[in-house]
Amino acid sequence: MPREFTPKVVTANALLSGEVVYLTANDDWSPRLSEAEILTDEAHAQLRLIEASARQSEIVGAYLADMAQCDDGPRPTHFREEFRRTGPSNYAHGKQADL
Repeated sequence: MPREFTPKVVTANALLSGEVVYLTANDDWSPRLSEAEILTDEAHAQLRLIEASARQSEIVGAYLADMAQCDDGPRPTHFREEFRRTGPSNYAHGKQADL
């Protein structure tokens, strides 16, 4: 029996900076998970992933990441995505410096 589809976002790394980015509903890339488009339909999610993967001059490694829908936006359901969202762990820079 197939597994039930859960909410997802399209995520990748920005080609030039390496920053973790998320695809928004306006087809922009944002470093903020709160701005990501939450995909609740499997066919639409696959289409958005295909479209994102074609943007090779902007990003690398696009994939669908599992998320939970919350009042303040998507929240990672796996520790890997939480780790990616918060940025490098070696010292406070980038996203961590803004916190």
